[in-house]
Amino acid sequence: MSGPGYASPMAAFNSGDREKLLYVPCIYRNTDIEQPDYLATMDVDPDSATYSQVIHRLPVPNMGDELHHSGWNACSSCHGDCTRERNRLVLPGLYSGRVYFVDTASDPRAPRLDKTIEPEKIKDVNITALHTAHCLADGNIMISGMGDKDGNGRGSYLIVDGKTFEVAGTWEKSEPPKFGYDFWYQPRQNVMVSSEWGTPNKFWHGFNPAHVAEGHYGRSLHVWDWKEKKEIQEIDLGEDGLIPLELRFLHNPDATQGYVAAALASNIIRFYKADDGKWAVQKVIDVPGKKVEGWALPAMPALITDCLLSLDDKYIYFSNWLHGDIRQYDITDRENPKLTGQVWIGGSITKGGAVKVTEDSELTEQPEPLVVKGKTVHGGPQMIQLSLDGTRLYVTTSLYSTWDKQFYPGLIKHGAMALKIDVDHVNGGMKLDENFLVDFGEEPHGPALAHEMRYPGGDCTSDIWC
Repeated sequence: MSGPGYASPMAAFNSGDREKLLYVPCIYRNTDIEQPDYLATMDVDPDSATYSQVIHRLPVPNMGDELHHSGWNACSSCHGDCTRERNRLVLPGLYSGRVYFVDTASDPRAPRLDKTIEPEKIKDVNITALHTAHCLADGNIMISGMGDKDGNGRGSYLIVDGKTFEVAGTWEKSEPPKFGYDFWYQPRQNVMVSSEWGTPNKFWHGFNPAHVAEGHYGRSLHVWDWKEKKEIQEIDLGEDGLIPLELRFLHNPDATQGYVAAALASNIIRFYKADDGKWAVQKVIDVPGKKVEGWALPAMPALITDCLLSLDDKYIYFSNWLHGDIRQYDITDRENPKLTGQVWIGGSITKGGAVKVTEDSELTEQPEPLVVKGKTVHGGPQMIQLSLDGTRLYVTTSLYSTWDKQFYPGLIKHGAMALKIDVDHVNGGMKLDENFLVDFGEEPHGPALAHEMRYPGGDCTSDIWC
């Protein structure tokens, strides 16, 4: 008998169950709707009578949490422990600093709230602005923090007891970095690498370009000794690495390399262990900005806000939230990715909009607005989730309520959407499934902002192998 998840990434890739449900946080903070955020359950089983519909909504009991990312109490990292079970979805509040634990096992189609850690308990260990949650091999849960109790930048890590769901302290044994965001650990290499967003007191209230120059946004990766829980190296990415967000090691637990998406610089940067034992970086994909009129700045970055790797480590996928496209690159040659697929999902440069592109090194004309099942897609491609077998890619269009309101006010009015892209995993290539649409503009309490997606059995961004 085994524990949760799969024995290896390739076991998940070759024999993992097809996804039938997706859990997605839906946000009402910074909208005109006075309702709490909620967890939506989407039916993605094509044989179901409720396919591509929201079949359940679990509202949280507090207002203004800004649910954002989620994780699990247990995953493939403790596959060898038959006493562990993946049965609680961990839902941190990016703004409130509160953490909800949702029972998904009793009825996967209708999750229910099990327990809450109030923000005061987390501020007691000087952490707020929670982001990434990963399950650990010892059965506990680790959640990255981006701020201290007052909202100043501080990259600390909260440990939650995996049995009691109580705060167990902080993880790191060295001084935390100035900023935090995402992290991924590789126990076989005794390493963790983490990334940076910025100062919560700044990004909570919108994006101000001046704050980048003032040093309120990150540009570094941090390398940690996993066993000692101490930072051993900081890598300054420079201008090529401004705001390094989503970070992915190769899924192969023996790998000593991975990729990080530098959002503002709009680059994909490879990080790897060099021959001298130090960690190094290499820019491998550069998405050029576009010169524009009718926008906040004269040049528009792509703003890469999510990325993931297929479980066989063959492809990297990432979303350009401002430009509006999702890309697929073959990374068989780790140092020289090859573009193999591209799909346009809304964005800020569509024809007929307020923005005119005056210089573009990639496109000869602005893309058409995307209309699916008679409805125009507002916002751009943001969070993505890939099926275990690599043939279906799901996407939502909301980034973060404050930034949604700033860059895509239509999202606030019309709500986010979830769409599906069919993927050719063998030869490369992607195509939008025009028969799949979940429109969060039609929710019972009004348009909602849908963000990260999770499968009940684990996925490409939740599970780590030891």
